[in-house]
Amino acid sequence: MTEAPQHRRPDGLATAAMARALREYGLSGARDVAVTPLSGGQSNPTFLVDDGQQRFVLRKKPPGALLASAHAIDREYRVMQALQATAVPVPRMLSYCADPSLLGTPFYLMEFLEGRVLVDQALPGMSAADRAAVYDDMNRVIAALHAVDVDRAGLRDFGKSGDFFGRQIARWSRQITAATVPVPAALCRLMDWLPEHVPDGDDETTLVHGDFRLDNLILHPTEPRVIGVLDWELSTLGHPLADFAYHAMSWRIAPSAWRGIAGLDLAELGIPSESDYVRRYAQRTGRDPQAHWEFHLAFNLFRMAAILLGIAQRAAEGTAAAADAEQTGRKAEPLAELGWACAQRHAGR
Repeated sequence: MTEAPQHRRPDGLATAAMARALREYGLSGARDVAVTPLSGGQSNPTFLVDDGQQRFVLRKKPPGALLASAHAIDREYRVMQALQATAVPVPRMLSYCADPSLLGTPFYLMEFLEGRVLVDQALPGMSAADRAAVYDDMNRVIAALHAVDVDRAGLRDFGKSGDFFGRQIARWSRQITAATVPVPAALCRLMDWLPEHVPDGDDETTLVHGDFRLDNLILHPTEPRVIGVLDWELSTLGHPLADFAYHAMSWRIAPSAWRGIAGLDLAELGIPSESDYVRRYAQRTGRDPQAHWEFHLAFNLFRMAAILLGIAQRAAEGTAAAADAEQTGRKAEPLAELGWACAQRHAGR
């Protein structure tokens, strides 16, 4: 019998192949499925899969030549599976497939969480009380993440312990150096400055998310609380204050530059100030981020600019997952300049 034709979307994902994959894994008996791209990720293509009875989320590696260690969906799947029984809310993992013959690249399936994914950190349309509650719950979740017992979770080998900043600076510097697109001057300055200013005597290691921000969280459909943390591609073992400072970059970045809240009337909105937010994390964790705060921010703005440069590189090569990748990649320069300003404040303290 001749097999039914493949109904292939412009993104190249064949729905007939998706139906076969679901049947092979015992997740669905449907002969066909509806596959809809989900907005959000610049890196790994993500889709909503509906077989008429239930919905899943499929996340896969993009096609084409990829940078070494990038698009680590196997790590995403492993860490979310390990966090199922912790205080960190994550979707239920369903299946991982390393075989590229099914859908062109490795992929995994996870539970679809019904909720809200919000991008604008000013949280328009919410009451001041709800905004305050959302920010406090984000703070609670990242504090819970940094309290995870990596041994009990089976993640002791999920990354290296010690010299987190040195290893990360070297990693992102290699990516910057390998880029063929123009590299912002401020990013080059940070690449030289950061290795010489890593704080001494503070090398704590915990599980870190690596990209903890509002639009990587799923909020309850109606309540101001987090029900799921997504996009774990950059997760590893690392320094908790580096992870927290990445999350807190929003207070330094204007909405026009990237998804930040700098310059907004935070008190009127009900959003805590940067110092109040940092203080609340310190109360929850017993850690004091203030000693090297400007270094941590400079490091994270450097890393974010390097990530955006990588998106610009993929846009130039035609392998980017998102249609606005070229525009997103151009944001590397203003973020690198903000990072250099933090570096100068750290040096002048």
